Amino acid sequence: MTGVQTCALPISMKRAKEKMEYYREIFDVVRLIDEESLSESETEWKCDTVDTDKCYHIWGKNKRCKNCISKKAFCEKGQKTKFEFRDTSIYYVIAKYVEIDGKPYVLELAEKMDEGSLLDADGYKKLIGKISGYADKLYTDVLTGVYNRRYFEEEIKKKVKCAGIAMIDLDDFKLYNDTYGHNAGDMALITVTNLIRQCVDGKGILIRYGGDEFLLVMPDVPEDEFEEYLRLVGEKIHQAGVPGYVGIGLSVSIGGVMTRNQPFEDALRRADKLMYQAKNHKNMVVTEKDLLENGAESGQKEMNQQILIIDDSEINRDLLTEILQDDFRILEAENGEEGLQIIRQQGKGISLILLDIIMPVMDGFDLLIEMNREHWLEDIPVIMISSEYSESYIRRAYELGASDYISRPFDAKIVYQRVYNMIKLYARQHRLAELVASQLYEREKNSRMMVEMLSQIIEFRTGDSDCHTRNISIFTGLMIDSLLQKTDRYSFSLMERELIVTASALHDIGKIGIDECILNKPGKLTTEEFDIIKTHTMTGADILERMMPYQDEPLIKTAYEICRWHHERYDGNGYPDGISGEEIPISAQIVSLADVYVALTSDRVYQTKVSHERAVEMIRNRECGVFNPLLLECFVDIEKKIKESLTF
Repeated sequence: MTGVQTCALPISMKRAKEKMEYYREIFDVVRLIDEESLSESETEWKCDTVDTDKCYHIWGKNKRCKNCISKKAFCEKGQKTKFEFRDTSIYYVIAKYVEIDGKPYVLELAEKMDEGSLLDADGYKKLIGKISGYADKLYTDVLTGVYNRRYFEEEIKKKVKCAGIAMIDLDDFKLYNDTYGHNAGDMALITVTNLIRQCVDGKGILIRYGGDEFLLVMPDVPEDEFEEYLRLVGEKIHQAGVPGYVGIGLSVSIGGVMTRNQPFEDALRRADKLMYQAKNHKNMVVTEKDLLENGAESGQKEMNQQILIIDDSEINRDLLTEILQDDFRILEAENGEEGLQIIRQQGKGISLILLDIIMPVMDGFDLLIEMNREHWLEDIPVIMISSEYSESYIRRAYELGASDYISRPFDAKIVYQRVYNMIKLYARQHRLAELVASQLYEREKNSRMMVEMLSQIIEFRTGDSDCHTRNISIFTGLMIDSLLQKTDRYSFSLMERELIVTASALHDIGKIGIDECILNKPGKLTTEEFDIIKTHTMTGADILERMMPYQDEPLIKTAYEICRWHHERYDGNGYPDGISGEEIPISAQIVSLADVYVALTSDRVYQTKVSHERAVEMIRNRECGVFNPLLLECFVDIEKKIKESLTF
């Protein structure tokens, strides 16, 4: 917990001693620490009024504090605060940088907090409760709200002896992120989390074990009941979609084991191995009981690929089934419409479709058209099997996305080999796509990490909360989504959307060149000081312009637009260039609106935050400048969603 940095005013030693005498009437500890003491590696402090040669002795410690606020206050020439503990007592500690007779010091003040001092009884209890709540935050995953890996290592691993243990992996998660953006990926994780918790109904401990991996621990659960829970989880997730993203289906691969007073690590390895077996075919639950009851051969057969045969002739379906049933699981449909329903239910659980052309209700060509519309052909290959020899039929089938065409009468061995080869080809393509997606994901993750580091540096210097940059990015993403729904004027691709969201975090990077005394000034800025503040737009643009090797990178170009022009206004009354209307890049216009809203609804050193409702009113009434009317419409449309999504 840190205080706002301030600029120290020089005072005399006589005046300093007078202040210290006054402080001793209020605080339990008053210490004046000089530069020499602060620079000593063992921190042997030359402290006033302390009967010990080392500062940490007063707290009953045998080594220097890792979060020494006096050292931080000295280095940053500001003021820091924290809570310190000794036995069952809590102390409120202030460390303030001062200059006395031209020399730097740190004045440290500490006050024991109890029900009779700085807080009333109710306030004291609230403080204890808040401090206790830090442990919960330490063990909680920020995105999903379930327990994190730390909780598993420290609280579960050594304490749970008898339990059902399941590793749950979200299928194709990296492809979600790559195709639809990280917001979609986050929403998919949240959806899966909520569904798992609903299914186990408080009888299990859910842990986010990795990026898209969850660990479910169900203490003292009967084995049969445990399996029922896992299959329910798989079914419910497969039936669900991702809110706000039409066309994204969900599935999970689950490996489950029982442990009875065995090393937890062994059970975890077994569950992980079974999960990867399930993941080979996706949307599957595999348990040790399955393998034991069915035998190794049957267990393997359970994981064979699934083929859908769509043909109105029962004889043809039986013939194809006879060829393939030893190595594949077979589903059948009498026409295209019936086949369509099965595809919707099974999704990527279908490895290949054998499709006839001439059928009642819905023929093969109409089904291909529907599969194209739903983008299913990207994941499910279709082999046409027909008695039609016409070149136009064959050409039409390939134009609509069929992978292969076999004319009747056919050779059984040829059918089997072409089915086998097509499934193998698609499996290789999927592995390649996952590899590429993984590489893209790592590259994007590294970019996001660097952006996040830079934004954290700026927030640290400006005194903004840790949520400031995150809120700007969330607001920006929501506004882009709303804009795309409202108009065709701006055609953002998913990649362009994510670029703007990522770059928005760098909008104030130019503030790194502004004096902290101006950035964190509590009162109203003078005209000269405000002119200095305004230079951060050009400073940020200049920083990005100097990145010569990366000038053509889309992220740098987008960040440049936002940095330079996010304080321009639609009527031309902004800065630094005074441009107006559509001269201002739409990325900068969106971030400009986001910046104003987040600033209004956040506490700053120079202002107290206003309510969401008041912020909306001020923006609509042009109290904060003139914005694009279309963006204002989008803002009003989603203002409730913004209120719910942002963190303050």
